[in-house]
Amino acid sequence: MAEQEYDYDLFVIGAGSGGVRASRIAASHGARVAVAEEYRVGGTCVIRGCVPKKLLVYGSHFAEELQDASNYGWTVEKMHFDWPTLRDAVLKDVDRLNDAYTTTLENNKVERFLERATITGPHGVRLASGRDITAKYILVATGAWPLMPEFEGNEHCITSNEVFHLPELPRRIVIQGAGYIALEFAGIFNALGSAVTVVNRSDAILRGYDETLRDRLLQITMARGITYRFNCPITKVEKQEDGCLHVWVKGAQDPIPADAVLVATGRRPNVAGLGLETAGVELGERGEIRVDDTAKTTCDSIYAVGDVTDRVQLTPVAIREGHAFADRVFGNKDVRIDYACIPSAVFSQPPLAGVGLTEGQARNAYGNVKVYSSDFRPMKNIFAHRPERGLYKMIVDAQTDRVLGIHMIGPDSPEILQAAAIAVKAGLTKADFDATVALHPSMAEELVLMR
Repeated sequence: MAEQEYDYDLFVIGAGSGGVRASRIAASHGARVAVAEEYRVGGTCVIRGCVPKKLLVYGSHFAEELQDASNYGWTVEKMHFDWPTLRDAVLKDVDRLNDAYTTTLENNKVERFLERATITGPHGVRLASGRDITAKYILVATGAWPLMPEFEGNEHCITSNEVFHLPELPRRIVIQGAGYIALEFAGIFNALGSAVTVVNRSDAILRGYDETLRDRLLQITMARGITYRFNCPITKVEKQEDGCLHVWVKGAQDPIPADAVLVATGRRPNVAGLGLETAGVELGERGEIRVDDTAKTTCDSIYAVGDVTDRVQLTPVAIREGHAFADRVFGNKDVRIDYACIPSAVFSQPPLAGVGLTEGQARNAYGNVKVYSSDFRPMKNIFAHRPERGLYKMIVDAQTDRVLGIHMIGPDSPEILQAAAIAVKAGLTKADFDATVALHPSMAEELVLMR
């Protein structure tokens, strides 16, 4: 088939962060681009993920701030929280962002099909309406989908997709999982006044994060009233006549009563029914689309970016992958993604953030490392009479003095870490940090005062 016979130069399946960026950049290089999205433009992050969740985090913080206000001389009377008000405000902003992403595509002359698309071959796509389309290249950017374990009564449970649409604030909520999604929602509902029970199939939270910070977060959240039950996955959920849910967990004699059950046990690549087999696109062990360092699949004309590849499930990574793909294929730029030193954060309460190697990872890789830390009480907690302490850690290669990782827990940690991540990525040394004058009084100054 000659190149001019294709309907489009690029057809993108999935209008999330990676798909939209790839579409826009490819179009800017002169490509004829179309994108199909079966739900809403914006993807997981914008529609049912990190953005609306962060807005809920902000909303939940007011519970703490209003309680602390009296210690700063403020009189706050008749405090009352209304879940529908916060929920609807968040959903309204999701609508705004959906419109903004749609406008971005329109302004870049990217044609949109608001329906499901499946692959029919190396250059073929079929829309749900029955229309067949051809494209020189196809990009799969369908993201990931919440994983719902198999157990009796799981139809009574919700995932992070549905949690933003709860009709009312649950008085009691059980959350299965102890990853970042589970702990972020645990903090939100705990702050808003719900009784929160976290059940997990293992005995640890936030696997992959620095162990010392994980322990600190566990202690603080337990003190805030969150109940943890480890090695206790859900075995059954029963709905009672009054609407109450009885949650049975492994080894328990009695059920946990709840008004809502949120399952946050991970996400899997969203590849079901895409027709990848028609083009010889191979999947990995976890169901992810296998790609090389140029995002190319095992079919030369089909590429994939973002969570569907299960490399690093972070929105900024999907955006960079989409941008790099478009620059390589349509802009004649050999751009490759460097996956080292990607910062990440957990918007728990308090938040946790890290970049680079953890202490355990550094010892395994380098053997001889130095660990510097600062264990301090944030100034904002002094009038609040909270004993919670912040903790910053710096992991340093003992041979070269290069900073291998920075990890922190405490107020505003994600905001502080972004700048610190630049230093780690640049390969700066502990001496470089020591030579920097502290910005006082601030929590961030602890980064240059660690000894």
